[in-house]
Amino acid sequence: MMISPRIRAAAVAVIAAGAVSLSSAAHADSGTIRFSVYKAAFFVGGSGGDGTLTFHGRRYPISIAGISGGIAFGASKTNFRGTVRNIRRASDVTGVYGAAGGGGAIGRGAQVIVMTNEKGARLELSGKQVGLQVNADLSGLAITVK
Repeated sequence: MMISPRIRAAAVAVIAAGAVSLSSAAHADSGTIRFSVYKAAFFVGGSGGDGTLTFHGRRYPISIAGISGGIAFGASKTNFRGTVRNIRRASDVTGVYGAAGGGGAIGRGAQVIVMTNEKGARLELSGKQVGLQVNADLSGLAITVK
């Protein structure tokens, strides 16, 4: 039984395409991230900060900006640290991250958050909050690699 050259070429193309998609997923890597966020709110809030992404042994400065709306008031500083997963290069961390939630802390409080951006980068963060911040709002966070 002879297989036509067209069918053979199509089969090779399908196998190659599958191998490329598997290899690109396998090349996704992770890094560590640390940043501080300062937040102030009276119904509408703003946040900003900076930090460092460590990826493949190199450090990249990052900046943080965000807004929130809802039932929120107070001022706080939160120091986050954690892991960034599913990135191929440092610039994959750049993007908008969103989270819906509520919570609060008076004095020192702990926070844990997992967020994903439009490129698929996944932040797994824990942080300690200092200050008074009470919220039940939708928050957005933008990270930029400088």
